[in-house]
Parts: sequence; C-alpha cells; structure tokens
Amino acid sequence: MRFIACAFIFVLFLLPVEKVIANEVQTEEIKMKRVEMDQYALENVEKLFINELKLESLMKYLNEKVYQPPINAKLDRNGEVVSGKPGVSIDRNQFHIGFREAFYNKDIHEFQVPVKPIYPRVDKALLIEISQKQLGSYVTHFRQSNKERTTNIELAAKAIDSHVVFPGELFSFNTVVGERTEEKGYKRAPVIVKGELAEDIGGGICQVSSTLFNAVDLKGIEIVERYAHSKNVPYVPPGKDATVSWWGPDFSFKNKYNQPLLLRANALDGKLVVRVYSSDIVEHFQKNFK
Repeated sequence: MRFIACAFIFVLFLLPVEKVIANEVQTEEIKMKRVEMDQYALENVEKLFINELKLESLMKYLNEKVYQPPINAKLDRNGEVVSGKPGVSIDRNQFHIGFREAFYNKDIHEFQVPVKPIYPRVDKALLIEISQKQLGSYVTHFRQSNKERTTNIELAAKAIDSHVVFPGELFSFNTVVGERTEEKGYKRAPVIVKGELAEDIGGGICQVSSTLFNAVDLKGIEIVERYAHSKNVPYVPPGKDATVSWWGPDFSFKNKYNQPLLLRANALDGKLVVRVYSSDIVEHFQKNFK
C-alpha cells in the first residue's frame, strides 16, 4: 500500500514544465519536487539513505516516458540522403549525481531530470562514404497483376532498403523486416508450405529474401542461416532461394569486411533489385578473403 501511495505522489509532483529542444529532439522538461524526493529514503533509518531499488524503478519509469529512438539517415529512391534525427533518453549518470545532491541538501526544493541525446548509428556522412562502390546486385521479376503479392514484395523491399550492416554485425531478415501482419499492410498471397501452395499473410516475402541472398553471396560475407523451399520457385534458379517465415526459418548473414555494407532494395514495375554497396576502399580488403 505504501508503494501505491508513493506512485500516486509521483504522478502529482513529476510535472512536465515546458517543451524543450535537445539537439533537434523535442521532449518535455520534468522536475521533481522535494516531497517526491523524500519518498525515496529507506525506512526506519531516519531517512539517511536512499532506497536504491526504488530509485532504479523510478529511472526506468522516467526513461519510458522520455525515451525517443534515434532515426537513421537513409537514401531515397533518387539516391538523395534523407537526414536522420537524434533520439533522447534519461542521462542516468547525471541523474544519480543530481538526485543525490538534491536528496541530501534540504535547501534544494526541486530537481530537474537530466536528459541526453542518442545519436543515430547511420548519419549522412556515413551513407555518402559507403555508397561509393557497388559490390554485388541481383534482379528478379514478379507479376504486377497479383496486387497482394506485389504489395508484400514492396513492403519487405522498403524495410531492408538503406539498411547498414556494420563490420562483424549479423543481419537477420526477420529482425529487420519484422513480423508480417495485416496492421503493417501485408496481404494474403500464395506461399509454399510443405511442398504445397497455400495462402498466408506476407506471401511473396521469400522472393525478397532470395533476391537478397543472391546479392550478398560474395567473398567477405558469411551466410549464417539459409533454408531452401520444399520445391523450386520460379524467380531464382534451383538452389538459389532463401525461404523465410516469422515463426520459422530466417535468412541471416555476417559482414566480414572491415567496412559497413549498405543495402539498397527497390521493387518497381515488376522488377525487384537488391544492390550491395560499401566504401571505395573495401575492395582492397576483399582480396584478403579466400
């Protein structure tokens, strides 16, 4: 019951004061009043010590309210860079310092919760650098008249387009594309299940994973996980496919270069194209792979 009461006071006294801009990220300034800070003292020790478990729960709660993920820069269909945006989170180190100073100094009547920017991993400069040299590409075709399957291919291609795979990093198709659901716009279309054609949400996705597999089948890229369909598919030669399913097989590979890889994917006018790029110095290191 005491915890519930404290949570109620927390709602009352952690008030968003005003909108502030932190490195182009708009967030809310949060201040803690003295009466709220006093709630984080250990019981039965004359409030000399802080209840660290309770304080940790507070920081977790605050971060959930404040957190905004960073947005990576990307390339549009014309190859123009769309700048990314930094995110924001609680500055845990400064929070610990500031909270303790305010907790033990009764002359401090309020404490402003500190935040810090989270910079995206992929910025404009990096994209420009790693789009200099094409390492590989692959093209497959599909019937635009099958609107459901076309929609699924376009959505999956868009999900992997402009994705950057850093050195030593594992690319997972299911992780990057995510679950194929109706809420995301995926449609029911034919899929191969145990050698038989059936209909399921996201049918056609395997053409994207198969096209990607053929594009990244290069020296310096280690194929970690790949499964073939139970029967041949029409869009790639036998043995060159990569089936995927949200609750089943995945397609994954690891970047063994010492430079990041940039994936470009475009589905337009019945043609699916996947290209792999990197910096103009990656070729020198590519020769070192046997």
